[in-house]
Amino acid sequence: MTTLATQASSSRTAPAVRFDGVSKAFGSGSGALLALDNVSFDVSPGELVCLLGASGCGKSTLLNLVADLDRPTAGTIDVGGARVALMFQEPALFPWLTVTGNIELALKMRGVPRRERRSRAAELLGSVHLAGFERKRPHHLSGGMRQRVALARALALTIDETGGAPAGTVLLMDEPFGALDAMTRDLLHDEIERIWRERDLTILFVTHNVREAVRLGDRVVLLTSRPGSVAEEFPVALDRPRRIDSPEVAKLAATITDRLREEVSRHGHG
Repeated sequence: MTTLATQASSSRTAPAVRFDGVSKAFGSGSGALLALDNVSFDVSPGELVCLLGASGCGKSTLLNLVADLDRPTAGTIDVGGARVALMFQEPALFPWLTVTGNIELALKMRGVPRRERRSRAAELLGSVHLAGFERKRPHHLSGGMRQRVALARALALTIDETGGAPAGTVLLMDEPFGALDAMTRDLLHDEIERIWRERDLTILFVTHNVREAVRLGDRVVLLTSRPGSVAEEFPVALDRPRRIDSPEVAKLAATITDRLREEVSRHGHG
């Protein structure tokens, strides 16, 4: 007999994201460009997986497919009905809106009633340590602060009409810290790790930075050069919290970098 407890356990152990034979081509006929080729792997609930690979290998394309901004040419992607939010490389905040206004707009899109948006926005801004900046406009903020607002907005997109954020939410992060200085990036790594734990998120994080991938990830999935497919997966069995300059992180990053170089050399481009 299947009990409610058994059903809950089964639901928890099912993949948060499943890629099954996913391919993506742009264009058609002889001029088609194959960006992804037969990508298959699972992301467990609550896992933080970093996607790594050379430029043009299809990492961002894969996130766009999970976010349903595009459709695969072949194969399937299953998120099990979870809420999915995408954080882009650039903050892309509306410059004419205040920090609170940018967050409230995302809440409005999720159907959160108007009377609740202000308090929800304040809660989200507090979670990214931006309390006190509610009335500032984006041009008044540093690059790191703008990315914090973008993170709060992404989290807002996971909130439902009751103001709740269901456990198991999938957050997609597309090189969100690539343009930041090393110190700001390091501080935001700590913030992401804290929020990931507090909110029980599943995160798929795209980066070009091998040490960043090892610093953050439970697992690093290395893609081949275009067309992207899974070259190898690297479990990161290092205790948290981690430092990006620690010997343990550096050692695993060196191993992954060597494997990445093999892929780039084999395909003849980066």
